[in-house]
Amino acid sequence: MKQISSRFSIAVHTLSLIATMPNECTGDLIAQSVNTNPVIIRRIMSSLKKAGLIDVRPGVGGASLLRDPAEVTLLDVYRALDVVENGQLFNFHKNPNPACPVGRMIEHSLRAELDEAQKAMERRLNSVTLQQMMDQVDVSD
Repeated sequence: MKQISSRFSIAVHTLSLIATMPNECTGDLIAQSVNTNPVIIRRIMSSLKKAGLIDVRPGVGGASLLRDPAEVTLLDVYRALDVVENGQLFNFHKNPNPACPVGRMIEHSLRAELDEAQKAMERRLNSVTLQQMMDQVDVSD
């Protein structure tokens, strides 16, 4: 299963840097800021590019946002990373025992609750923009 927390936060970090320093952000600079391997940054930037959120200049390096930060929601970033399998944030364990009364019904009983939790999270992510996140970061240092 893919890990949402680190890929998602790295992507928001990356987009914020690109918005703050357009055309100066290379994968190496972003990797230094995130304190991670440049390969991870390149993979995330590739996903962001495929989603139409950034443009990356090959050769000379640098990236720029393709949309205003006030128009990019956290849900856009979440979806760009394709971090859920088959559209389901929560997965179930495989092959519970059908002879067990709990094993037979647990997925059916729990699925509606987990679907509602996922919808609530996605509504929240859709209500917050990249600009709002950037407004919380003091970049004057």
